[in-house]
Parts: sequence; C-alpha cells; structure tokens
Amino acid sequence: MPSYVDTEKCDGCKGGDKTACMYICPNDLMVLSTEEMKAYNQEPDACWECYSCVKICPQGAIFVRGYNDFVPMGGQVHPMRSSDSIMWTVKFRNGNMKRFKFPIRTTAEGAANAYLGETGANLDDEKLLLEGDLPTPK
Repeated sequence: MPSYVDTEKCDGCKGGDKTACMYICPNDLMVLSTEEMKAYNQEPDACWECYSCVKICPQGAIFVRGYNDFVPMGGQVHPMRSSDSIMWTVKFRNGNMKRFKFPIRTTAEGAANAYLGETGANLDDEKLLLEGDLPTPK
C-alpha cells in the first residue's frame, strides 16, 4: 500500500524548500504543497513501499498501510527513528503490541564505500561464453 501523509501532523519540515521525505524518496514521489506547506505523495500507484519517507519524517506524519498478509486486518506498523536506532512498533488487531529495536548507520552518510581498495574486472581479459571453444567449420 502506498504511503500517505497525516496532514494534521505534517509541518512541511518547517517551511523549507525541500522536506525530508522529498529528499529520501527513491522514486521522487513526495512533494510539498506550496499553498498548505504540507507534503503529500503525488503518485501513490508508483510507491515502492520502501518505508524511507516513514522512517525519516521528523514529525511521524507519514504512514504506510500494510497488506493483510503482513499486517492482518487492522494491525499497524510504525517506525520511530532516533540518532542511533529505529524502533518498530507493531500493533496487532487484538491490541497486543510488540517493539523491535534495530541499530542504524554506523558510518557518516556518504562515507561507506564497499569497493574501497577493490579493482574492477578488465573486459579485455575476459572471453565471451564459448569463445574459442567452438570447432572451426570445414
């Protein structure tokens, strides 16, 4: 299910030209209404349901309705982000709640480089599949 914004909680990230959800959305779906200064999902059908906007929203104003197989009939899932972790609160339809806490980024944003010190493949050294293995036609 696509993300949606609770307009009563959204403050448009205090009137900046770009909100946190606009910054983080990998599909550029979140936009800021200049009349209301509230964010909204401009194309819900294209939402990837990645929860990035939900996790980054400083006001906790963005939600994603879960599918019935993941959040059965009336259950809810809400993340709360702190500087070092994300706490996921799962509320089941019978009222039971469970919380799960996971650490987040351990390096500064942009500092992680998985390929540091690695060299790439040299295509000149590679053979195509079956190249040189086929018999020469007579």
